[in-house]
Amino acid sequence: QVQLVESGGGLVQPGGSLRLSCAASGNIFSINAMGWYRQAPGKQRELVATITSGGSTNYADSMKGRFTISRDNAKNTLYLQMNTLKPEDTAVYYCYARLMPYGSSWSDYWGQGTQVTVSS
Repeated sequence: QVQLVESGGGLVQPGGSLRLSCAASGNIFSINAMGWYRQAPGKQRELVATITSGGSTNYADSMKGRFTISRDNAKNTLYLQMNTLKPEDTAVYYCYARLMPYGSSWSDYWGQGTQVTVSS
């Protein structure tokens, strides 16, 4: 069975930094796109950033220049470096992957989420 497990969330002061990780495990044959989404209380889930297997990236406008998405294909791990954090970045951050398990077809998978709180 496939699992995506996020880590690295927590409480940080405004202007601070955090690095999120997402490890994909299980009977994975191949991973295509991966990404981070977030959901703040009372709001819809929104895109943070995505990255293809070849390393092409896409960011939401409000994250450009502050967040950096990267991945280690050998480790099936996704990262999100978040700098200059603002209170409005407070949300649950979810890892996403489009992958193919052995003997199956391409499907979308989500992690359980990790809380990021930016507050003084």
